[in-house]
Amino acid sequence: MSGRIPAGGVLPPVGLGTWQMWGREASRGVREALGLGYRCIDTATGYRNEQAVGEGIRASGIGRDELLIVTKFPEEDAGREHETLSRSLDLLGVEYVDLWLMHGPLDADGSLAVWRRFVEAREEGLARAIGVSNFRPGQVDDLVTRSGVVPAVNQVAFGPRHFDPALAPHHAALGIVVQGHSPFSENDLAHPVLRATAARHRRSVHQILLRWHLEHGVPTVAKAASPAHLAGNLEVGGFTLSPDEVAAIDRIADEGRTGVLS
Repeated sequence: MSGRIPAGGVLPPVGLGTWQMWGREASRGVREALGLGYRCIDTATGYRNEQAVGEGIRASGIGRDELLIVTKFPEEDAGREHETLSRSLDLLGVEYVDLWLMHGPLDADGSLAVWRRFVEAREEGLARAIGVSNFRPGQVDDLVTRSGVVPAVNQVAFGPRHFDPALAPHHAALGIVVQGHSPFSENDLAHPVLRATAARHRRSVHQILLRWHLEHGVPTVAKAASPAHLAGNLEVGGFTLSPDEVAAIDRIADEGRTGVLS
């Protein structure tokens, strides 16, 4: 299960998210993750950890051509796209990123102006693929209609609490890969459906959430710091969820909308 993006890149089922990881924790976490087999590393200018992430990448000894490095552009830097990306590349210690994302939408005209600079960066070889993050379907449609350029990826919170069954099919019809983020922090890890499913499969709730993403064809990036958690997040290929189990987890979003679960 993976998401193919332009320039030969493939988003693996699980990548490493580095939000709220800084300094030694970030560099050590990246190095250990790469040693365990992770190949997609996700960061952002707004995370203030690109330098530490780059240090972890270099310490791992993994060749650049084996990695898929993602960083994100903050909305407040609109008008300074080239400067911001150049600084990200310097901090990461690389000549290009595999995927550069708009971290969030601006108004329609603002998003379009930034997106045009993204296209230029891709044409210059500074980003192999470009995409967006936290865009709603209507905002994606508007950007594509007005620019004529389809994002490779939309990275969104796709956990059970936010589940929208129309999102992935809508994006697939446009050729956009949906990548999930924050699979743990954005969800109730103590929810009885998740706990019961984990008990049946003798897996952790974290693994059930990641497997649920994959059952929907959505790769994800997940934060982890300890070696045990890092390794556990990769162990999601040896089991599957039944259609009934997937549907039960899907319905968690309906509980949230009706006020049963906040």
